[in-house]
Amino acid sequence: MFTKIILSLSAITLAFTACNNGTNTSSSNADSTKKSTTTYIPDRKNFQSTINGKQTDLYVLKNGSGMTAAITNYGGRLVSLLVPDKGGAMKDVILGFDNVNDYTTGGDTYFGATIGRYGNRIAKGKFSIDGQAYTLATNNAPNSLHGGNVGFSRVVWDGKQLNDSTLQLTYLSKDMEEGFPGNLNATVTYSLTGDNGLQIQYEATTDKKTVVNLTNHAFFNLNGIGSGTILQHQLQINADRFTPVDSTLIPTGKLQPVDGTPFDFRILTPIGARINEDNQQLKNGKGYDHNFVWNGSGMREAAMAVGDQSGIVMQVYTIEPGLQFYSGNFMQGQHTLLGGSKDEYRTAFCLETQHFPDSPNQPEFPTTLLEPGKTYKTTSVYKFSAK
Repeated sequence: MFTKIILSLSAITLAFTACNNGTNTSSSNADSTKKSTTTYIPDRKNFQSTINGKQTDLYVLKNGSGMTAAITNYGGRLVSLLVPDKGGAMKDVILGFDNVNDYTTGGDTYFGATIGRYGNRIAKGKFSIDGQAYTLATNNAPNSLHGGNVGFSRVVWDGKQLNDSTLQLTYLSKDMEEGFPGNLNATVTYSLTGDNGLQIQYEATTDKKTVVNLTNHAFFNLNGIGSGTILQHQLQINADRFTPVDSTLIPTGKLQPVDGTPFDFRILTPIGARINEDNQQLKNGKGYDHNFVWNGSGMREAAMAVGDQSGIVMQVYTIEPGLQFYSGNFMQGQHTLLGGSKDEYRTAFCLETQHFPDSPNQPEFPTTLLEPGKTYKTTSVYKFSAK
């Protein structure tokens, strides 16, 4: 058996959403011509609004090395993340919008969002604690996804900028909100480190036994937003196993070795090298939409990605036991992003540090149970350099 949960890092019903089911209607012109990339922080006043009686805003963090992050307290979302490429030019390496209203309309795209109470899927929206059954919204039918209809990605957090490089966000998720038991006090702290790391720390406490699995849902393109597909990005995932899924993307309960499969990213490999192979797991996910697993505990380098045009290197460190790799399979060009580009098919990827999908229903997986008197606490870091 695995040890009790410590929280992960550190953000649909429509066809696009990451880690969502749907039918892709975009053509395979995924390797479309390169567009000019966006390198500016959006206007703060475009994020100053009132949603559900609470004020939204945009917070800008900077470090001493030129890295800049813009974060809105609506959904605890990363909006922009500017890092230098191999020539020293700044690139915005995540997908986001230039105003808060675009995050609120339509189905949740999860761009840059803090995800909770439970990141990823829970089978059929049901689980039990000590024999007590709980029912969640099946917003990704037939399953529950990313906290339900109104997860942490669609609430207004209380924001406090602690210094130039640190933002603290807090939210009280009340007992039975979206069907989850217990009053959960959650805190997410974003920090830019001196070596160009984006550190995300999560903490949570509860007054009743509940399940928690928090993560961030940034969509990355290391060549810059608007630069085309991510199929030529190089990716390494330091995991020797993954969790196979059924046709609804719920894990089967067994761990499968990556050896000899298209899921072997133990050395740097182009994302698109094997994505169209005749493999049932790739068919189930419409590409990569799977949880990768490693042995051991403690902070580790879970993954590394390299932008083929920019030379930007992103290393992912986490204490979480799993990492969801999503290759943008349901992106359909339906949303206009910061700078005017579209969220076209496979123009971004996600690396979500996490406990495993459907853990509340799979006792052999690492537990996501949080009890009163305990603290859910975890850290993940996305560190950037260039070569």
